[in-house]
Amino acid sequence: MAKPESKKIFFENLSGAGKAIAVLTSGGDAQGMNAAVRAVVRMGLYVGAKVYFIHEGYQGMVDGGENIEEASWESVSSMLQVGGTVIGSARCKEFRSHEGRLKAALNLVQQGITNLCVIGGDGSLTGANLFREEWSGLLAELVEQGSIEADAVSKYSALHIVGMVGSIDNDFCGTDMTIGTDSALHRIIEVVDAIMTTAQSHQRTFVLEVMGRHCGYLALVSALACGADWVLIPEMPPEDGWEDKMCQKLSATRSRGTRLNIIIVAEGAIDRHGKPITSGIVKDNRAGMKRLNILIVAEGAIDRSNRPITTDYIKDLVVKCLGFDTRVTILGHVQRGGTPSAFDRILASRMGVEAVLALLETTANTPACVVSLCGNQSVRLPLMECVQMTQEVQRAMDGKRFEEAVKLRGRSFENNLKTYKLLAHRKPESELPTSNFNVAVLNVGAPAAGMNAAVRSAVRVGISEGHKMFAVSDGFEGFYKGQIREIKWADVGGWTGQGGSLLGTKRTLPAKHVDKIAEQMREHNINALLIVGGFETCDRIKQSASGTKRRVFIIETMGGYCGYLASVGGLAAGADAAYIFEEPFDIKDLQANVEHLTEKMKTSIQRGLVLRNENCNENYTTDFIYQLYSEEGRGVFDSRKNVLGHMQQGGAPSPFDRNFGTKISAKAMQWVTKKLVETFRHDEGRVFANTEDSCCLLGMRRRALVFQPVVQLKGETDFVHRIPKEQWWLKLRPLMKILAKYKTSYDVSDSGQLEHVVRNRPKESDASVAM
Repeated sequence: MAKPESKKIFFENLSGAGKAIAVLTSGGDAQGMNAAVRAVVRMGLYVGAKVYFIHEGYQGMVDGGENIEEASWESVSSMLQVGGTVIGSARCKEFRSHEGRLKAALNLVQQGITNLCVIGGDGSLTGANLFREEWSGLLAELVEQGSIEADAVSKYSALHIVGMVGSIDNDFCGTDMTIGTDSALHRIIEVVDAIMTTAQSHQRTFVLEVMGRHCGYLALVSALACGADWVLIPEMPPEDGWEDKMCQKLSATRSRGTRLNIIIVAEGAIDRHGKPITSGIVKDNRAGMKRLNILIVAEGAIDRSNRPITTDYIKDLVVKCLGFDTRVTILGHVQRGGTPSAFDRILASRMGVEAVLALLETTANTPACVVSLCGNQSVRLPLMECVQMTQEVQRAMDGKRFEEAVKLRGRSFENNLKTYKLLAHRKPESELPTSNFNVAVLNVGAPAAGMNAAVRSAVRVGISEGHKMFAVSDGFEGFYKGQIREIKWADVGGWTGQGGSLLGTKRTLPAKHVDKIAEQMREHNINALLIVGGFETCDRIKQSASGTKRRVFIIETMGGYCGYLASVGGLAAGADAAYIFEEPFDIKDLQANVEHLTEKMKTSIQRGLVLRNENCNENYTTDFIYQLYSEEGRGVFDSRKNVLGHMQQGGAPSPFDRNFGTKISAKAMQWVTKKLVETFRHDEGRVFANTEDSCCLLGMRRRALVFQPVVQLKGETDFVHRIPKEQWWLKLRPLMKILAKYKTSYDVSDSGQLEHVVRNRPKESDASVAM
């Protein structure tokens, strides 16, 4: 089947001439908002439009004057790594009134603005849509008042709205992730990791309250990312008697000698009866010696009676019933603060560019939309469909239809909840199925953050499926040497947040030792293998450059022959250039980059960042590029170089890596179970797995996780350089160039098209088991 030709638009054809775009941030601030503002401004200027800041959100739109300011390219420099929103955000009661919106309309018309990019939550976006619907009537009123000329009605006849969701709670239906969520998860996990290290020596229980008054996403994902023992969220209040179950769980965990326990509670949690939990008597159960319990509470957690579950209530409960020394930590607004994560910068930059493209393509009949992310693809969704579904979630919760609320939150939220339940709550031995299958887990290749989370997930899901799980140390080398041992549920406790590979991993390939590996598989009767592995800091360096004038840093990243780290890291850090193997370059390209950077620095005080993949070119080395920039930039800027090396593989895994590794491994183990059942021959008592689909690679393709037979990958892989022949992220490289002020082509074949929100209603058989 012929591959469709990419649709490219060029600088000359991206026409925003005559258009005026305004960008504002509204409601609560979120890390990454500045990256979105920067992308809107630079993409808008790139296509020839005028771009305006609206300071202080809707309040600035109503007040007008200096609050509406024309933006320049330089006005958004050095804001990518800054948290919060530099253009300000304020809640505006006046905009909720007709008179306030009339003032806002006048202020926009006076500047010729008919395109609005709104970054905020569902309330801010709902207000924008109402403003759009009233627009023609507002203009008619302004003409009657004599505030504007009659011809302004036809000239500014339609107001176009595109929204981006900025909310740390990830509470907006229709998008996998909202701007700020990943950064908030970083803050939470940093605190949890810190508490773990300081509390190792004390027999203490920790209760953590996180934000999310009406949405438990932060609590749920942080529980997954740190291996919490219990989590309380508003979408799924615990059943009556949860206090007994929780205390039994904590006691049982301590009795097994595990050192860490965690409970996370959403802020404002209530029970299923809708009544505040202020008292309760639970049987005394003081057995056990576990050293640390941490309980994390989501801001809006409830029980099945809709009674709030507070951190103090849980603390008192644990002290009375178990006698454990218990501490409470309420994270509060620290979750909103700090530098945005790389994920949020990339997400916001992609969404900002997509928002401008959506505004260029909109017509008078196009509904207001939000630009969103599904998998690794941009999508556009009707704004009010998303808002209405978001409101439906709350109505379902108010009506105690909790299973429906979970479904309405979306596929990602539902999968997170199912995975958490599977991993956090061990079934009694008597309830486990008996599969009689032995499954081995091993790591191969270079160590990567998140490997241990994946192994923990595989082991616990495998045990839940009734398998006997084995751990192989040191990859295939350990396999053929017989470094194989059975691994139990408790053995992987606390693995989620550990960096590197606790099993050990080596680059040894199995080809030379196939016979010995086969012998070990026969000896241990291993029926299936789950292999975690495969063929990863620019921000602080750039910040150090911000303290000086006109300095360029040349940074070498890892990645072998794959330029993903250099390219996506460059987009996240606001790099001026990123040299990679997949995109050949010569001395003319290098010279053009130096000249471009020199011109930028002559016009204003700038900092430069250039990234180079370690194997991008054997002749144009990091030293060569550093010397070239130093010589050609003499008198305009000076240069520094830095080779990041193996520090990119070290450190604790990010919340994303922990969560992704956990979920993808759980899915893989469930697939293994299915295949074992399908290929087992009862008459011979053996597994016969000799078809192509019995050996698969699990990974994300576009919007879904896909199992692809390994034999099919032969034609798609460059084995010499150990990279895919086609790389999806190469389409992101023009974004980095555009935002660095290069004139370049931009492939819009994957740009979001307007879609409808998919509504997943719960089936009778989908009723979730209470935590």
